Amino acid sequence: MKKSLVLSVGAALGSIASPAIAQESPLPPIEVADGVTIDPMVAARLRYEAVDQDNGLDDAEALTARLRAGVEIKAGIVSLLADAEGTLALADDYNDTLPFNGIEPFPVVADPENFELNRLQVSVMQDGIGATIGRQRIIFDNARFVGNVGWRQNEQTFDAIRGQASLGPVALDATYAISQRTIFGVDSPNEHFDGDFVFLNGGVEIAGVDAKAFAYLIDYDDRIAFSSQTYGLRAAAKIDLPGLFAVNAEASFATQSDYRANPVDYSAPYYSAKLGATVAGFGLTIGYEELGSDGGLAAFQTPMATLHAFNGWADVFLTTPAFGVRDYYLTVGRKFSGIKLLPGLNANVTYHQFDSDFGNLDLGSEWDASLGFKAGPVSLLAKYANYRADAFAVDTEKLWLQAEFSF
Repeated sequence: MKKSLVLSVGAALGSIASPAIAQESPLPPIEVADGVTIDPMVAARLRYEAVDQDNGLDDAEALTARLRAGVEIKAGIVSLLADAEGTLALADDYNDTLPFNGIEPFPVVADPENFELNRLQVSVMQDGIGATIGRQRIIFDNARFVGNVGWRQNEQTFDAIRGQASLGPVALDATYAISQRTIFGVDSPNEHFDGDFVFLNGGVEIAGVDAKAFAYLIDYDDRIAFSSQTYGLRAAAKIDLPGLFAVNAEASFATQSDYRANPVDYSAPYYSAKLGATVAGFGLTIGYEELGSDGGLAAFQTPMATLHAFNGWADVFLTTPAFGVRDYYLTVGRKFSGIKLLPGLNANVTYHQFDSDFGNLDLGSEWDASLGFKAGPVSLLAKYANYRADAFAVDTEKLWLQAEFSF
């Protein structure tokens, strides 16, 4: 990383702490009438992000603040939820992706200034069975295929109707959406992508094994190169070894092909397997993920996923290259308890090796590291990503310092 960026980061450390991703944890609901409650929600986030790419661009530095506020009103089995979010750039030496800013000499930080209605939904739900209609947050499983992109300042939501049913060990979920409301903000030509989107997800949990089947049918009106049909299976289990440790195991398989107006005739597989255990206080995880390729013609894509959580924090593989990606990774983490000054202190380091699925290419490797803890009601987080390119993209370093507060 260039010296100027290191100095800027050092200065920022003195003034911005940063959080271990705080969840929206509202105050207890306020009862305003018999059976009627109001639940206010407020979440604030301050983040410094620095990006250094080996492509001739200047180093990017972004200091952004995000405030999200809303309320949920419940009356019996009916609830109304609305929230809005606003993002402000306090330091804007970065490419925010908005076209009217002219040619940016900086790498992308996808947090443009923005003020928008984030969610507006009505739900009818009783005993785990019901429906939600309106603009809503949708996250399936680990968000690998459909998620809210919660890492970015502006959240991804969907204009949709969603039905859910929980019947003993069986869970069923069906969604029809007409619009994907992206992270790029109301001033962007990519503010939303319309189409016909069907998400089907169902499963059963028996003897500690959570097994799922899913189908995601994506038919974009204009973004037709990403129209696809995906069918798959997912299983997760926790295996206790008495007197030793517990093993967490996850595995997924899916197949994807072109759908509706997509002009490319292709079929590509997806594989994922992960094993994790805690040994001597350290969490160890080894995993493999493959977004396959159809002979280098086209590759498995997940355009509605929370992509930052996969294939490295440097975000080099947000769109899967046509030759596909194989990601071999190892994570070592530790949660530290009993440190009164740093409650919730946790740290982890991950190494990724990336290869192509087609063509036997060494794409590059990446180191990721994070450190998080809480200071009173504020969650603090520091993250670092270092991608070293071989046959794909360019060397990329990123650093984040974040503080988050919610009630």
